[in-house]
Amino acid sequence: MASNDARGSEDCGPAEGPCTVLQTGGSLPAELTTFVGRHKELAETRRLLRAHRLLTLTGIGGVGKTRLALRAAEKFRQSFPDGVWLVELAELSDASLLADVVAGALGVRASAGKSPEDTLVDTLTESDCLLVLDNCEQIVGAVAALCERLLRQCRLVHIMCTSREELRIGGEVLLRVCPLTVPGDPARAQPVESDAVTLFVERAAAAVPGFVLTESVQGVVADICRRLDGLPLAIELAAARLRTLSPAQILDRLADRFALLTHSDRGAPTRQQTLRLCMDWSYDLCSPAEQQVWSRLAFFAGSVDMEAAAAVCGSDGLLDLVTSLDEKSILVREESAGAVVRFRMLETLREYGQGKAREAGCTDDIQERLSQWYTDLAAHASEEFVGPRQLEWIVRIDRELPNFRDVLERQVLQDPRRGLRTAVALFPFWNSRGLFSEGRYWLDRLLAQDVEADCSELATLVYADCVLTASQGDREALDALEARARAVDAECTDSLGHGIVALAEGTIALFRADPGSAQVRLEESLAVLAAEAAPEFLQLSALTMIGFAYELQSDGIKARHFFDEGLTVTTARGESVFRSYLLWGTGVSLWRGGRAHEAEDRLRESLRMAADVGHPLLTAVCLEALAWITAEKPDARRAAALLGAADALSHRAESLPTFLPALLVHHGTCERDIRETLGKHAFALAYRTGAELAVSGNVPALLRPAELPAPGLGSLPAGSRLTRREEQVATLIGRGLTNRSIAHELIISERTVHGHVERILAKLKMSSRVQVAAWIAGRSPTE
Repeated sequence: MASNDARGSEDCGPAEGPCTVLQTGGSLPAELTTFVGRHKELAETRRLLRAHRLLTLTGIGGVGKTRLALRAAEKFRQSFPDGVWLVELAELSDASLLADVVAGALGVRASAGKSPEDTLVDTLTESDCLLVLDNCEQIVGAVAALCERLLRQCRLVHIMCTSREELRIGGEVLLRVCPLTVPGDPARAQPVESDAVTLFVERAAAAVPGFVLTESVQGVVADICRRLDGLPLAIELAAARLRTLSPAQILDRLADRFALLTHSDRGAPTRQQTLRLCMDWSYDLCSPAEQQVWSRLAFFAGSVDMEAAAAVCGSDGLLDLVTSLDEKSILVREESAGAVVRFRMLETLREYGQGKAREAGCTDDIQERLSQWYTDLAAHASEEFVGPRQLEWIVRIDRELPNFRDVLERQVLQDPRRGLRTAVALFPFWNSRGLFSEGRYWLDRLLAQDVEADCSELATLVYADCVLTASQGDREALDALEARARAVDAECTDSLGHGIVALAEGTIALFRADPGSAQVRLEESLAVLAAEAAPEFLQLSALTMIGFAYELQSDGIKARHFFDEGLTVTTARGESVFRSYLLWGTGVSLWRGGRAHEAEDRLRESLRMAADVGHPLLTAVCLEALAWITAEKPDARRAAALLGAADALSHRAESLPTFLPALLVHHGTCERDIRETLGKHAFALAYRTGAELAVSGNVPALLRPAELPAPGLGSLPAGSRLTRREEQVATLIGRGLTNRSIAHELIISERTVHGHVERILAKLKMSSRVQVAAWIAGRSPTE
């Protein structure tokens, strides 16, 4: 090595003392366990190190930064003639000793009259080597200063650091090391395909020789890896517990993961011998203010934006504190729709932060702040729902759903009066997104509480439940709600409450195909709602329903008068949801009146607005009506595809395909005529094509003049019949239910549902729930 030879002992006079020539080779330790996954990260690490001289791998403790750095460094051995050197800094707390530790790791002896840092710089001046500085976070300032000097004065030196936060010096590039991939939801057909499960299985086999991932445990192992956020340290600690516990027992004990995950390899660093010690290490690196923000943000069930964070944490210095927690990998930054930056926290970090809040005795205060913030947010969204910000509010509430669910759960149990206000305010959102089951879940629980509230609040709660229940055609539940509405009306002392009850009863009558009674009650309601200046979404609901009531009595002129009145309001307000309903009603009315061309224009416009809103039922009813028109053109194959699409989307919303039962006669006539024209086989193929296009989100393909594609999914593969229980689960997937909802419906555990989903995907040779939903919808007419 010419550069080092030029600095041999003959150039070092006796007065200077001995100097050191960096030896070739390096100091990387041999790997004792297999390296799992990280193919993309390895490739990116190598790419960045080729282009830059300082690379910092950042990430939360236990995520695998050191293993990734060592594997990448091993791959680079041949690229650095003077070696690849590991410098372990985890146990170093005195920053003044940094240069000594680095020099010692490289075998550099201090020269007389020179500081360790000067000697180190002299030795590395012409050395072509890679330094791996591992675990820099506790002395990050000193590491930054040393790295900056080395990069400036040692032109061939490359440095790779691992740290829970960046160095923040010139020339640094960052690579955030994320947890291992976990089986998603919808899960993959084979959960072992995820890196997290692969790691668990390999470490489990080491702990319990002979362990294999059988079909009976693969769903449980996948759940363990998801619950542990894909954190390698946590997964390895969990796998070690297989010596005394089964996978199912480990999963059941993860509610107290910090007590469970406590035994590691004796050779592991102290901070990695238990999950709690790993989290303690990260917590102790935070300032008291950062620790407080961590413990408060831990109570958000989903991601959080700065506005919500300020409501719970206070705004003083919050921006800098959140930035610092992001840099320390406690928070994960996310870009969301509308270019709003949000932050989320891994479940393990959330549980740790909540534990710290409990120790400090501030849990009640945090939960009160959260509860008030989300009740106010829902109220604000409801007030502005009929207006130009409607779509913006729908997107925002959609992002906040995990937080709303968490807050509502506590409110239902501890503060049902506030829960009532939150749920009533969320009703327009649930209705606009077709989340009928979810809305009913909360509204039914609150009605069962017999909450003391104002008459108009209770009436609105009952009305909201009526709409969601009627949309799903649940007649038995609707009967119970009608009785509840009458009870509220009997005790009500203000006219607004009576008007809202009239709206609920009119809506029920309409869904019972009694348009005459519906018309009477709805017109009574509209008069009261207008006089009392009721919320506009209630007034628009009454206008819309009155239009439907007249249409079902074959009075298209009066129906379109009310529809037009509603359209005038929605146009002036810049509103989309009610406008889409009103355009659909107008289209159906025009078609029934023999004006098919005008009807198609209205329905296509309604369909475009429904797509903007993201409402599956609105989309379904528009496609259904377009099928009726298309069948008359005649274009039987496209009409069959439109019916298939409408049925698939209404399955997902757990609703009737035509929204109003009285219109089902048109559905039956249309389907019968198309079947006679196409024949059984051609009808089934076209129907399945439409179902697949709708569920995959490609509704526009149904309306383009080009030839429809052939269906991509066939019948169930031979020899892979679903069991009766799997058929039930698949049907509920087709209705759009989550694993949790399926578990509730079938009275089984969520873990059992997950296992059924895994097997269904494998048997059907599919990779997502979307494909299962399309298969279910596509086979319904003939199989």
